[in-house]
Amino acid sequence: MSNRAVLEVIALDAEDAVAAQAGGADRLELVTDMAADGLTPSRETFAAVRSAVDIPLRVMLRMADGFAAGDIEALVGAAHAMRAEGADEFVFGFLDADGHPDLVAVERLVAELDGCRWTFHRAIDRAADRDALRKQLADVPGLDAYLTAGSPAGVETGVPTLLAEAARSREPGYEAQILVGGGLHLHHLPVLRAAGIDAFHIGGAARPRGWSAPVDAAAVREWREALDG
Repeated sequence: MSNRAVLEVIALDAEDAVAAQAGGADRLELVTDMAADGLTPSRETFAAVRSAVDIPLRVMLRMADGFAAGDIEALVGAAHAMRAEGADEFVFGFLDADGHPDLVAVERLVAELDGCRWTFHRAIDRAADRDALRKQLADVPGLDAYLTAGSPAGVETGVPTLLAEAARSREPGYEAQILVGGGLHLHHLPVLRAAGIDAFHIGGAARPRGWSAPVDAAAVREWREALDG
């Protein structure tokens, strides 16, 4: 089933993780504090989730709302602690004040992660120049996905950008998987799948009762079936 699309679901705790896996999620993005768009979870939360499910798990490395790295030493410390706990996949991405990738922060984290795979998250949607960002990060070890809506406004606006980037998948800077997320709806899937995009990320869509309620396995299953359709 090499053409099976990846479905990644945001999990805040072990209950979410179990429901997401039961619904057919391939991977989890583990975060805390969705009011700040997702920050680094505690080691205890990671350990509980890791023992509850056996699917891959990407841990957010982000200490504050926004796209600035902030305290790099704190980020490196969080990465070190998560690695010690057994985390082996991560999510992060930082911009400087001008909207360019913060290469210092990225390279410090990549050095700490020592070959782990990671996703550059939606900071790309706020970048001054998406193409330049991708080319600057093209040779950074471990980077295998970009979480992107194609636009800061969400997938509805970003579809043309996503399709254009998917068409460049053999070019330097474009080899990393496009992981579409941010206002993604089921009706977006056919056009994205037709363009060869094969990875999708949902948060609110997995929680029909809102962020105060857990992930709903049936909601995840609806996405799994739509992708496998």
